[in-house]
Amino acid sequence: MSEKKFTEEEIELLNSKIGLYALLRSKKFNIDKVLREVKYTAELKRRQEKLIKLQNWVLKNDQKVVILFEGRDAAGKGGAIRRITEYINPRHFRTVALNIPTDDEKRQWFFQRYINELPKPGEIVFFDRSWYNRAVVEPVNNFCTEREYQIFMSQVNDFEKMLIESDTHLIKLYFSISKKEQARRFKEIKENPLKRWKMTAVDEKAQALWDDYTRYKRKMFEATDTKHAPWKIIDANNKADARLEAIEHILNVIPYD
Repeated sequence: MSEKKFTEEEIELLNSKIGLYALLRSKKFNIDKVLREVKYTAELKRRQEKLIKLQNWVLKNDQKVVILFEGRDAAGKGGAIRRITEYINPRHFRTVALNIPTDDEKRQWFFQRYINELPKPGEIVFFDRSWYNRAVVEPVNNFCTEREYQIFMSQVNDFEKMLIESDTHLIKLYFSISKKEQARRFKEIKENPLKRWKMTAVDEKAQALWDDYTRYKRKMFEATDTKHAPWKIIDANNKADARLEAIEHILNVIPYD
């Protein structure tokens, strides 16, 4: 059997603090797996450094940034947000994950409660699910009427255009996973006592309603993938690759120095 050869870069990575730590905490010695982990960690750190520069640019130039994270349950939206925000200044960003609307909010214009969360100059706001709940989750689960759905679909593009014309950078990310991968992640969540709280009544029905979600998701893309506010669809079956791709897209879209 021929001996596996590593490049100088790979050897340097394995001998770094990140590499040595990964080797020491590896239960089974699998050099290829460790190397993949080290490469991911090193690349993640590199992009996180660029995110700090991006945030400094946003702050210095009084820019406003809104980033939407959409996708099926267990697609990895929250994990991606945590990696993106890990090292940026917490004083100048917010993560928004709105709860079920109150009775007062139900009587308001649908977009009102999201408007209340929009960034001030020099701030980035990450929406862990957004107004697009009404495009997919709500109609699938009968949380809105057909009329409410149709009104939303007729208004959302204009709403986003007004947002952009008000000097706000808008990025729309959709984390896409397979039915099989969602089932695997649900099983993992249920078996982990530290993660069980994540499973909701909506999550419990997600697999049975898979085709309905797919139908409304396609309608959402067809109607709202606009020139001024396009969707970026990310293959999220591999969490590490999805996180790196999401960060890279943000870095490419925001014109920071």
